[in-house]
Amino acid sequence: MKLADLTVSELVKELASVSPAPGGGSVAALCAGLSAALCAMVARLTRGKEKYRVHWDAMESLIQETDHLAGRFVALMDADTEAYNQVVAAMRLPRETAEEKAARKTAIERANRKAAEVPLETLIHTLTLADHVNEVVEKGNVNCITDAGTAAQLVRTAAYAAAYNVRINLGGIADPVFVENCRAKLSLILSGIHVTIDAVEQKVDSALKKAEG
Repeated sequence: MKLADLTVSELVKELASVSPAPGGGSVAALCAGLSAALCAMVARLTRGKEKYRVHWDAMESLIQETDHLAGRFVALMDADTEAYNQVVAAMRLPRETAEEKAARKTAIERANRKAAEVPLETLIHTLTLADHVNEVVEKGNVNCITDAGTAAQLVRTAAYAAAYNVRINLGGIADPVFVENCRAKLSLILSGIHVTIDAVEQKVDSALKKAEG
């Protein structure tokens, strides 16, 4: 069962079920995918409008990049669920003999690493996406400012949710270099997301105040 093939109602029911996967990591990727899709929508509603002619090339480039990101985030929804399932499978391996215990330990380490790498990829892509959100807020059709603002909120949520899912899996990884590298990336990326989206929020708020009169 691919999450991407489910209807919205089916996906919501699956998330609400007793099964622990899909869970937060898949939802992080979904939020990022929705953010990218909104960016692409705003760009398409800007391109071709005479008022925004000077930004047509930028919007065309943005459309291509956010369409690609949206597709990648959709794939990461399923990748995250699969990574979690691999952790569960590794935990269930036999551990009666010394050989079995060693094999199980190796499998768990490998599975936890993968379970951290998938949401880390989601997080890395959200940093690029945040820049796209900023661009579409600055250059996009002002009539779509709330859509762009929604994209901003979604990318922030996606980033922090993805970071949570990286952190929870680091505890099961013995490689200190890998763990520290992941933590350094988390700190750097979340800092960048915070700065970019805070600035975007100010721009959206300013545009809405103008619209309100």
